[in-house]
Amino acid sequence: MTDLSRYHRQMLLPQVGMEGQQRLQDSRILLVGCGGLGSPCALYLVAAGVGDLIVYDDDRVDLGNLHRQILFRQSQLGEPKARLAAETLGDLNRDVTVEARPRRLTEEEADRVIPEVDLVVAAVDNFPTRFMLNRVCVRHKKPMIDAGVMGWNGSLLCIFPGESACYQCLYHPEQNLKSPDKAIIGPTAGVMGVLQAQEALKILLGVHSRTGKILMYSALETEFAEIQVMRNPDCPVCGQMQGECR
Repeated sequence: MTDLSRYHRQMLLPQVGMEGQQRLQDSRILLVGCGGLGSPCALYLVAAGVGDLIVYDDDRVDLGNLHRQILFRQSQLGEPKARLAAETLGDLNRDVTVEARPRRLTEEEADRVIPEVDLVVAAVDNFPTRFMLNRVCVRHKKPMIDAGVMGWNGSLLCIFPGESACYQCLYHPEQNLKSPDKAIIGPTAGVMGVLQAQEALKILLGVHSRTGKILMYSALETEFAEIQVMRNPDCPVCGQMQGECR
């Protein structure tokens, strides 16, 4: 039986309360990637008491991960990240079911998994996976929270199919998009991963407000900026969906 005293402080918020906490406990989230973004995101989602968290990651822990991937320890080098994440998160909160899937998520499998979840968190570092998750989320009308980090900078985009611009409204797979620079300061990834968790909780609680905006973060300047983005009516992924293009 769940001991709600764990969640007392967040349940004091009028947007949460008993009803909101129950919504969190009934939720099911897909997290793709448990590295620099996914580690802090997963910790806060599990601490908040979401119901089920499915974690996909096909990577193993490397020494170069440890300055930013806070789920892992030096004693765990070479071990699968998804399995380790599930163990650590399960120990943090036994109310939450954490399912480790230590493999790369394919589009075929995503088409089976995503209809069964409430939202998707894209905590990945490559464009092909982002485009794939965007296609599947739009196809099944599931919200997706994407973040990216490069150097001292980060970005956050919440996608609500049929309401807001999707990832392909903004970028095209045939563009010469470079993979993120490997240069990164750890806390920048932490900030963006925490923001992904925050937005996920807001969506589950029905209080989200980030439709049609990209949030940009400069760690060097400690500044945030917003960019308004519009749906592309000619987008090959979401252009034919009903809903105002905004």
